[in-house]
Amino acid sequence: MLKLIDTTSELQELRKQESAPVGFVPTMGNLHAGHISLLEEALKEFKTVYFSIFVNPKQFGPNEDFARYPRTLKEDLNLIENSVKKFPNSKVIVYAPKDPAEVFPEIGGHTVSVLNLTGILEGEKRPGHFDGVTTVVYRLFELIRPKRAFFGLKDYQQWAVIKKMVNDLLLPIEIIGMPIIREDSGLALSSRNQYLTSEQKKIALILSQSLREITSLISGKKEKIKEAQATIQKIKADPHWDYLEIRDADTLSSDLTKSNKITILGVYKLGSTRLLDNLQTEIK
Repeated sequence: MLKLIDTTSELQELRKQESAPVGFVPTMGNLHAGHISLLEEALKEFKTVYFSIFVNPKQFGPNEDFARYPRTLKEDLNLIENSVKKFPNSKVIVYAPKDPAEVFPEIGGHTVSVLNLTGILEGEKRPGHFDGVTTVVYRLFELIRPKRAFFGLKDYQQWAVIKKMVNDLLLPIEIIGMPIIREDSGLALSSRNQYLTSEQKKIALILSQSLREITSLISGKKEKIKEAQATIQKIKADPHWDYLEIRDADTLSSDLTKSNKITILGVYKLGSTRLLDNLQTEIK
């Protein structure tokens, strides 16, 4: 069963009726196979899954693409419904507020900030972005009170920041990171891929190819990190790179001396479109 609601009062009333634990998938809509993989993983575990579709204005900077971010609710609901059919005894409640005031009442507003992880990488390039992310996610957690929430690892830093928020605030929610879903070419699926021309999509493959090249060069050996860093400097001679870095997989620290697992994170820009991707590998 699929039920669409667009007000917080409806959401609260429905949630009161649920006695069993629920899963939660937060999104900004314009869904693709990556989002659907989160939903279907949640449906494997929970009979009731809440799925939010909300383009959050708080996580967009003044010169970013909030106004043009695709709103495709009808198409999104069709994709969700097709997934629900695979789980006939399940229920998906789609919370798609039309008015941001449903999520952020003007009176008594607050900001939730996570320190340390939010001033680097994406946080450095997009000041205030993660405050917007954590504020909306915390608000949705308040309303839905899920047992588990599912996030795609394409936005690896976002996943790490939300995990830290949950740990710091002792929220009784498990944050599940799900693998990146890719096109056959290797390009990570993203709602922003549709901004690219076919020629730009070919160029964009340098992102995933570079991540694989660096991972292959390291080959699980810590002593190869220095060589990999030198290779990264050569790769970044291409001015389209916003950043390309090796970080500790747990802390996102650039100090890898005690790391057992690392994440290679990159952002490649084509026009006004920023493409994110990452790979993890264990090292000894």
